[in-house]
Amino acid sequence: MDKELVTMRNQIMLFVLFLLMTSKVTTADFATTSTTDVPSTTPGPLYPFGAGDTVSSRSDDGSSPPITLEQPFVYFGKPYQQIYVNHNGHLTFNEAFASYKPYRFPAFSSRDLIAPFWTDLDNRWNGTISYRQYSSGSVLQQATQDINQYFPNLGFSVNWVFVATWDKVAYYNNFGTEITFQVVLIAGGQSSFILMNYGEIAPTTQDIQAGYDTVSSIHYFSIPGSFQSNDTTFSNTSNVNVAGRWAFQTNATTSTTDVPSTTPAPTSDEPFAVDDFCIDSIFCKGQGLTGSVYMLSTLLILVFLTILNN
Repeated sequence: MDKELVTMRNQIMLFVLFLLMTSKVTTADFATTSTTDVPSTTPGPLYPFGAGDTVSSRSDDGSSPPITLEQPFVYFGKPYQQIYVNHNGHLTFNEAFASYKPYRFPAFSSRDLIAPFWTDLDNRWNGTISYRQYSSGSVLQQATQDINQYFPNLGFSVNWVFVATWDKVAYYNNFGTEITFQVVLIAGGQSSFILMNYGEIAPTTQDIQAGYDTVSSIHYFSIPGSFQSNDTTFSNTSNVNVAGRWAFQTNATTSTTDVPSTTPAPTSDEPFAVDDFCIDSIFCKGQGLTGSVYMLSTLLILVFLTILNN
């Protein structure tokens, strides 16, 4: 073959390779290669809920009765034996808390508070608030896997999980709106963790505080989007590269602030960094090829070039 034609052919193939490397790929482009096609009963990052849960009463500004925990949950050095699920989007330990108007963290208050989505909610007309404890089964396996991924080198083993879920609950005086979120308490040995999971969040002009606070605000964290008008980004943001999930270790007793240090390094099956909008290491809502697709495209082009040269 003429040398000029060979050179032109190779230049064309290199250009095609460049286009493949910089193209935009969405989930729809690879829908047929999904490893699971069965619809999930827990959309997004949510842990299982529904069947087997204890359902809280339908009441505005209400709360669950005191829930005796099957094992103590250590919250920044304090072991608690009970908890309250308050309808306006927060958990407390010593007593029920009806407040529907959030304050900003840090508040330097006299209350330990876990607030996945503190705002004025009303479950009287639509939505369900429920909770459940686990001491065995697949939920513990899922929690163990998640924590060891987000906090590597701990060798953590879960022996207890508490899940509280607000499913399609409405904002006060705005019936028909739907907000879904969840808080997961995880314990094992002397370690404890919190996951805050977010599903669909309807827009609102109400103030929202998401995060946690402690007595005198020795430990606190405010999730970005709190106290921002009409902010509905909770379903998309994360500190652990899982859209709609925030994770925190809560057994520490020495630090004064608990801002997560850095997002975990990619694991061995994620050769390329996964951004906040990725579902997994291949299927992303964001732009660009992820590692597996990129490497496959590159390999195919190199094989094709080799065949042509021979």
